[in-house]
Order: sequence, then structure tokens, then C-alpha cells
Amino acid sequence: MDTKSLIKRKLELLPLKPGCYLMKDNTGKVIYVGKAKKLKNRVSSYFNGTKTGKTKVLVDNIVDFEYIVTSSEKEALLLEINLIKKYDPKYNIIFRDDKQYPYIALDYDKYPKLSVLRPSKKYKNKNVKLFGPYPNSGYAKKIVEVLNRIYPLQKCKNFKSDVCLYYHIGECLGYCKLDITKEVTDNITNEITNFLNGDYSNVIEKLTKKMEMYSSRLDFENAKEIKELIDYIKVILSKQKIDLNDNINRDIFNYYVNDDFISVQVLHYRKGNLVERKSNIYEINSDEIDEFTNYIISFYEDNTLPKEIFVPSSVDIDLLSDTLNVKVITPLKGTKKKLLDMAYDNAKIGLKEKEELVKRNISLTVKANEELSTLIGKTIHRIESFDNSHLFGDASVSAMVVYIDGKKAPKEYRKYKIKSNSRDDYHMMQEVLERRYSRVLIDNLIVPDLILVDGGIIQVHAAEEILDNLGLDILVLGMQKNDKHKISFLVDTNGISYEIEKNSNIFHLLENISEEVHRFVISFHRDLRSKGSLSSILDNIEDIGPTRRNKLIKKYKTINNIKEAPIEELETLIGKKGAKNIKDALKEN
Repeated sequence: MDTKSLIKRKLELLPLKPGCYLMKDNTGKVIYVGKAKKLKNRVSSYFNGTKTGKTKVLVDNIVDFEYIVTSSEKEALLLEINLIKKYDPKYNIIFRDDKQYPYIALDYDKYPKLSVLRPSKKYKNKNVKLFGPYPNSGYAKKIVEVLNRIYPLQKCKNFKSDVCLYYHIGECLGYCKLDITKEVTDNITNEITNFLNGDYSNVIEKLTKKMEMYSSRLDFENAKEIKELIDYIKVILSKQKIDLNDNINRDIFNYYVNDDFISVQVLHYRKGNLVERKSNIYEINSDEIDEFTNYIISFYEDNTLPKEIFVPSSVDIDLLSDTLNVKVITPLKGTKKKLLDMAYDNAKIGLKEKEELVKRNISLTVKANEELSTLIGKTIHRIESFDNSHLFGDASVSAMVVYIDGKKAPKEYRKYKIKSNSRDDYHMMQEVLERRYSRVLIDNLIVPDLILVDGGIIQVHAAEEILDNLGLDILVLGMQKNDKHKISFLVDTNGISYEIEKNSNIFHLLENISEEVHRFVISFHRDLRSKGSLSSILDNIEDIGPTRRNKLIKKYKTINNIKEAPIEELETLIGKKGAKNIKDALKEN
């Protein structure tokens, strides 16, 4: 039976019940997951009438489908989200931020201190009050900076042996040395809590008195600085304040659709303040209300729910409220209706401004991925690429980046510290691939369609050996570069080369992947060095024990500073033998 006949016969058997459907390509891979109130009507709509854009591409690739009947639309919605996570379908997009929005944390366990953090869902410190979230992390950091200037909070992570500079300039009470009463700390905590809940009067009053004090002492420089802080707070408030008579945390969602593209706008209000807005524009394959509803649910997988959510009347608020377990309403008049309209206007303007650019980027990305699939004769959905980095043969690290349908997937990126004593790329690559794909098997993770490694056939053989041992059949290609360090060939384990034309779509995609994995691994390496890799390098030098190592770290901070230091200076610090050993070791490397 041919594909059309098979699909036609299965469509006739579909029930008029809620459920989920899974579209498959000619390899049996799930390429799209959707939900429906009535499966028969929704699935049949894909094969009736003329389709355009991404929906046409999807339908052209469907050779079979499955469906799962559920007892309710809510159950179908939850099942759809889980199926998308499980299969990572090519034509579905999960709309989640790479990071959670930051919060301002007021820690009042013993002594009050402020910080900006991104809490996990398991974050349940009872002695920390969280305020936010703040989609604009710069705004959150500036608030913490201002409050730290005004209130004598604990500034140090770990207490020193004596009071520090903050105590002497009046920005700390000397918690490490002095006995501060709970009454004093409670007063500070309450004032900061009031400020972060929207009552700014106390802070403005304190700053004004401080400014007047400096002025009376003719200390105009400090008085001017305080005046600038007051102005900064007032400017923020004038921009953020809205005319609502409550302090409820709420998010306002609205959308605009045109030519198979949807623009979603989210306005975040916290304690009567417009904290930030967020927008997304993307191509849709399904019913716009379903796409919009899925966006909202996926949004809160990585972000804390507010007390209220506003949505337009087209959305099933009972379904959304029941799924998220939060109050969802559609305001019909007054200021709240104006907020919903404002979100719609912003979504419409955003799409008009960016639609052509988004279309062009999607076209190039999809085209490059399709051309790569054609070149190597295999459908490519998920690419995983690896790179290594080390310093003087030590502090070796590796990293993996992931591209899905030609686009970066930063939430899937992974970092690895090399555990073995391997210092060459061949064995480092083998260690990382063994760790990565053992985990893929153990945790039943998504298997990539293609693995890219930086190098030629030797690196490809290194990867193939590990994959064979694990019983995995994944295509591995090496990215070979020319004398100008540009990718010119892809090579497989059999030595077959695929020439990459300069300035082609494939070339730009591969260059982007190569640059991204290199940037990611170098960034990871740099972080490690700043957090103690210097210490591990010094540990490997003869005659440098813990005491001398700590002296060197304290004085010089970095390897470069040690390399540039005169040997006479090093001798006075760690002796002649130690100085000579260090210079010899660094010179050799």
C-alpha cells in the first residue's frame, strides 16, 4: 500500500475524541507532535487543502502517523508536552529560556545580605526572601548595588579575621567582629523588604538625609553621588510605575499572527511595576491558539508562576488555569484591559519590524541543514560537535555544543573536565565521547544524527572506536580546514571526503558550529583557570609545596604574571631552587 492510500485509510479510522497525534517520516522518526479536541478533524486538516511555508514542508515529509486518545483536552495538552520532550520532533519548537530569570534574594538567616540569583525549582531556603523575577538582570543588579550602598549589609561571603573597608566607610556593621542585635538586623530587613515590595519612600528619605549631611560638611563630591542615586531611583520608578491599585505579581500574554508567523509578547508586572517585557517570533505549523497555549505552559517550566496571568479571550482560560494551577483571566475593561491591548500592540509591531529578518534567517538555517543532509545522503536533525582545550598539557577540558535543524540549542550544551592523564586530542576525544554516549544509553537520551569533530580521519577513527564499543551507529564526520583555517572538507571513517564550497550555506553553518564549540570550550577553560587551575599547574612543579604554591597564587594570580616576573623576585619568595624549577617548567611548555 502506498503512502497516500495508507494515510487515507488511517484518517477514516480516527475518532472524534481528544488526544495527541505523532507524525512520522520515512525513517519512522517522529517529526511532529500535536494535540486536538477532535483527532479526526485536526489530523485530516493537514492533508486537505493547499499548504504553504513550513507546514507544506512538514506535510511533504509525513509518511505515517500514530495517535493516542485521552479522556480530556487537559490530559491531551499535558501528554503533548511530554511527548515533545521525549521525541524532540523536528517541526516542534519548545519555547523555553536558556536560563531562569534572576531574583533578588534577601538572606536574613543571621545577618542580612543581598544577592542576585537564579533559583532552581527545588530552592527552598526558609531564611531567604525572593523578589522578582527580573527578566532584566542588569536592573536587578543595579537595585542590589543601590541597596548595598544605603544599608550596612553583610558584604563578605566569608568572615575575615577583622573588620574590613566596608565597616570603615559605613557600609557594614562589622558582623564578623561585633555583636549586632537582632532588633537592628530585623529593622534593616523590614525596610529592604518594603522597598522591594514597592514602598520607596524610606529609601528616598534616607538618601536625602545623607546628601544633606555631605552638603553641610561641604563634601560636594559625595553629595553629588548621592543625588545621582536618588535621581536614578526616581527615573526607574517613573518608567516602571503603572496606575493599578494593587501589588499583585502578574504576567500579561498576547499574540499576533501573520503569514504563518506568530509574535508573542509577555509583559511582566511585579508589585505594580512593569519590570520587563519579552517577545518571541517564530513559524507555526498548527492552530495558533494551540501554539500560543503551548508557549505559555512551556514558559513556566523554567520560570516561577505569578499570582495572575492575563490572556486574550480566544484562549481557553479554564484549561490553562487547570493545567498551571494559577489564576488565569481575560480582563474586559479598564486599565487591565489596556495592558492586554498593549501586549497585543507590541506583538503586532514586533512582527512587522522583524518578520522579513526572521523569515530570511529561518530560510537560510533550514536551507543549510537540508543541503547538508543532501550532501551526505542522510536526514540531519540533531548535530553534536566536540572540541578540546588544555594549558601546558594540563587542566584539560572538552565541550559539546548541539544544533537542532541548523539552530543552536544552548540548553543542550555540556562541559567536561578530562579525568585521565591524557594530553593528546585523540585520547581526550575518546574519553569524552565514551562518557557522553554511555550517558545517552543509560539515561535513554536523544541520539544525534551526526557527530562533528574538529580534525581529520584520525579524530574520526577515535570517535568511531568508542561508538563501536558502545554498539551505537552514529555518523561521525571530521571538519578538515585549509591553510587559512577555514573548513574545506568533511571526511568520514572510510576516508570519503565531501568538499565544502566556500560561502555556501553549508560552509556558513559548519563555520558557525566550529566557532561556537571553540568559543564554548575556551570560555569553560578560562573559567576553570580563574577558579584554581593555576594551583593544579603549580602542583606539578618539583619543589613547590602547598606553602610556596599559596604564596605564588597570592602574589601573582596568573601564570603569565609568574612567567614575566624576574627570577630574582621569585627567589626571594620561594628560594633559588623553586624559582629555577618554575622558570624551567614554564619555558619548556
